[in-house]
Amino acid sequence: MTSNSSSPYLAPTRYIDSDHDRVVAFAREAVGDASTDREKAIRLYYAVRDGIRYNPYRFGIDHDAFRASEVIAAGEQFCVPKALLLAAVARAVGIPSRVGFADVKNHIASPRLLELLRTDIFTFHGYTELFIEGKWVKATPAFNKTLCEKFNLAPLEFDGVHDAIFHAFDLQGNDFMEYLHDHGTFADMPFDLMVDAFRRHYPHLFDGSLDGVTGDLEAEGPG
Repeated sequence: MTSNSSSPYLAPTRYIDSDHDRVVAFAREAVGDASTDREKAIRLYYAVRDGIRYNPYRFGIDHDAFRASEVIAAGEQFCVPKALLLAAVARAVGIPSRVGFADVKNHIASPRLLELLRTDIFTFHGYTELFIEGKWVKATPAFNKTLCEKFNLAPLEFDGVHDAIFHAFDLQGNDFMEYLHDHGTFADMPFDLMVDAFRRHYPHLFDGSLDGVTGDLEAEGPG
């Protein structure tokens, strides 16, 4: 893997719009005076993790909402758009990136969210892979620090060397997140594949009955 502009993992795409002015500005502010790819990646991870609040009630299938530049404008999103944003800001500073997706079982979601989804299986959970110092490293910027504190979770840290994936347990040793199936990694979001997965797991979300539903997971807490 080489870091050159012809790489599909460095080029801007429909959703990873790394050449957008808003994305470029976000990336430059986040990396500051960092000089190595590893340090830049670490700073970008925390900027996305904590600068964009996690809110699963932003769930939808509007193409534009997944664009990294729109995620910055919204200031909050669920895991897939946040993963796309991290991929975009990485490419904006010359770090190859791709997005990956997995089905996970969430053992401590809020009662209201479980009621809405009708399952504790979260399909197509999004994460990011960054190419740092010769290898791909997983980074999961979904849950901001204050949300983790509310749900009794250790915030997920990233050092640019080791994979940062969801903890299996919370701070008290209770089950938290269980990885069930990995869908692989992509140079851009496979939108149709994601929507197909959503339709299979959450068919009721497509009948219009949840139109206008809003919420704030951090305010709800684990119940």
